[in-house]
Amino acid sequence: MRMTFLLYEGIEPVDLAAIGVVSMARRVIPELSYETVSFDRAPVTLANGLQVLPSTRFDEVREVDVLLVPGGPGWRAAAGDPRVLAFVRRVAPTALVCSVCTGAMILAEAGVLDGLRATTKFEVVPPETSPLDELRQRYPAVQAEPALVVDNGRVVTGGGVTLCIDATLYLIEKRFGAAPAAEVARIMEYGAAREANRLRFPVA
Repeated sequence: MRMTFLLYEGIEPVDLAAIGVVSMARRVIPELSYETVSFDRAPVTLANGLQVLPSTRFDEVREVDVLLVPGGPGWRAAAGDPRVLAFVRRVAPTALVCSVCTGAMILAEAGVLDGLRATTKFEVVPPETSPLDELRQRYPAVQAEPALVVDNGRVVTGGGVTLCIDATLYLIEKRFGAAPAAEVARIMEYGAAREANRLRFPVA
């Protein structure tokens, strides 16, 4: 499984934990890999000022196995960027597409979630608006619901913030089975947290 991780300005750095999961998982599943992709190779500034260098440009990508779209306060600008939307629309028909956190908003804007169930971040600090409520209001063609993960087959959406870890483990389980995913969670020392999250939130 090769994960293509979409980069854009203003990603929440904790969503990079999805890459961390793949990095750790390679000890158990060596065929796992990832790339980071943006419209050019210039440094991408995340929400806290951390800069990340993309490894690949949009125009260099020919095939995508798994597209992962992260979230963060920059999602609004990304959802309005025709370069981002064109890339998502180009690769989505043949890839397994997964969003974490407010990355679901970008998928919704690209039309990838039309007619599907989806989740996104739902816990906020008042008076912030819940992204789940905003997903429901802005994109009526999407059936928004609180969940750990929502799996529509070729399109998977995950919950917010550190639930990106759970969503990435879910993708690993979906591709390689429950035992390897559980082993990855174990070596990450995340097994107990994973089970607790499964008890707190549904998988749809």
